[in-house]
Amino acid sequence: MSLAVIYTRAKSGINAPLVTVEVHLSNGLPSLNIVGLPETAVKESKDRVRSALLNSHFDFPARRITINLAPADLPKEGGRFDLPIALGILAASGQLPTDTLKDYEFIGELALSGELRPVNGTLPSALACGKSQRSIILPHSNSAEATLASNTCVYAGKHLLEVCAHLKHSETLPQQSRSQNKNRNTAPTADINEVIGQHQAKRALEIAAAGAHNLLFSGPPGTGKTMLASRLPGILPELDESEALEVAAVYSVNSNTPRNHFFERPFRSPHHTSSSVSLVGGGGNPRPGEVSMAHHGVLFLDELPEFSRKVLEVLREPLESGSILIARAQASIEYPAKFMLIAAMNPCPCGYFGETRCRCTPDQVNRYRDKISGPLLDRIDLQVNVPRVPHRELTSNDPAGENSITVRQRVISAREKQQRRQACSNAQLSRKQIDQFCPLDEEQLEIMNAAIERMGLSARGFHRILKVARTIADLDGQEKIQKRHLSEALAYRL
Repeated sequence: MSLAVIYTRAKSGINAPLVTVEVHLSNGLPSLNIVGLPETAVKESKDRVRSALLNSHFDFPARRITINLAPADLPKEGGRFDLPIALGILAASGQLPTDTLKDYEFIGELALSGELRPVNGTLPSALACGKSQRSIILPHSNSAEATLASNTCVYAGKHLLEVCAHLKHSETLPQQSRSQNKNRNTAPTADINEVIGQHQAKRALEIAAAGAHNLLFSGPPGTGKTMLASRLPGILPELDESEALEVAAVYSVNSNTPRNHFFERPFRSPHHTSSSVSLVGGGGNPRPGEVSMAHHGVLFLDELPEFSRKVLEVLREPLESGSILIARAQASIEYPAKFMLIAAMNPCPCGYFGETRCRCTPDQVNRYRDKISGPLLDRIDLQVNVPRVPHRELTSNDPAGENSITVRQRVISAREKQQRRQACSNAQLSRKQIDQFCPLDEEQLEIMNAAIERMGLSARGFHRILKVARTIADLDGQEKIQKRHLSEALAYRL
């Protein structure tokens, strides 16, 4: 048979569209042509495949070889097509049986010796393969990541000869176990009771965790802003199975190494010299940025005004939509970006605004604060002042406050209420859901009307205050928003 069909997967964001590798041998001068919109790394696969077949003691057919990667309009990139191309040539030349090929999908890069090398994005491929009711064969180095797809039968090999022996039924590749990969993080994390004082800031951190709200800490240096933010992962609930797979898929696209703790929420803290592309993603072959790496987790921006204003402005769309669309000439890639934004800043360039040692002029203070635009600030639900800790509290021997485990239990309870009520966190409530789950009585409406006039609230700011009040009521175990909940929510708006 001079025609063989092999199934594999391309990489398109966190999706893995099916690619059919069609290999045809015909008479004519010996040549090898690859069609189907291959990029440079795919075109170079013909040299890797030729050497891998010869070094594995297979015959490389001296005929005209045409390889079609269908669909033709889908861009193909990387070395992930080496293994299916090599198997297609062997099957088309009669060196490999074709009766079982339809039951498998193949992914892997080939070394010149025939060894299999790992590739990125195997988890989305494994998930899609399971939905198509096929097994997947890939490099052994990718097996730990691929077995996170619990509904997919995963086989892993270290060499082309092992894969061919499996398809010939002479030797069977071991089916990979998946039980050891979904580990939970049992290591101790930084505890919130290590932060001295700052009771209002701790309360705001708990509210933010309970409702997945964005949070801004503002205060002089050394008051514990960064320390508070680093304690947030310890009070957040674990990811559920579907969320963990989404996060793992994003990391899979960016690296071929699986996450150490499958159910742990990501915490990303990029430096203030980061570019806009590093934050939201991009490049010739668009890769996910920090906002996508923080999906279902936390993006912490320390020293917020030190970021370029142009860089900060790119956060506005993903904060609102929960995704980021990277448009390029050949294709548009969409990555998920549902994250909590936690930021910290000083009140002025020197950090000591309002104190006698502050030497900043009003113009310097205004220029410093103007780096954070109004539209971005309007998307931050909780804006908390973190004052200097009194000396008495620093030297006091009073017992520490609540630990992270206690706070986390309240956060988990509040999140469970939200899931039962509206199947999402309070921060993700739609306009219609706000009317349904955050109703106000006449007295509360008067309070909000006065706040709108005094604080100059936008419609977005108004709705975000209601969402925060809904979260405070959930933490308080109340079905309806009370006056005290609304007042506390207003207090967290600078």
